[in-house]
Amino acid sequence: MDKILNYLGLARRSRHLVAGTDSVIKSLQSNKLYLIILANEASDATKDKIIKKAFHYSVPVLEGYSIIDISNATGIKNPVVLAIDDNGLSKAILELKSRS
Repeated sequence: MDKILNYLGLARRSRHLVAGTDSVIKSLQSNKLYLIILANEASDATKDKIIKKAFHYSVPVLEGYSIIDISNATGIKNPVVLAIDDNGLSKAILELKSRS
């Protein structure tokens, strides 16, 4: 399994993962997020909404994983939008992404 997906599973187990569009937007507006993950299958409207909000709050958005991959890593059913509220985990994921 991909190391980034392993980190998502770790974030879930350590309760640093926010799941769902509404929950992510609410946490984003409270300046509690450091990274957003969008599944490939997210609708264009969802992608547009999340990317614009993330840009406004200067939070990076990571794309490129399917709902199935994210679900297998986190145990969340049909995860379209996820976010991490831990700075260390977010930095580790972004560092891995920049290497690949």
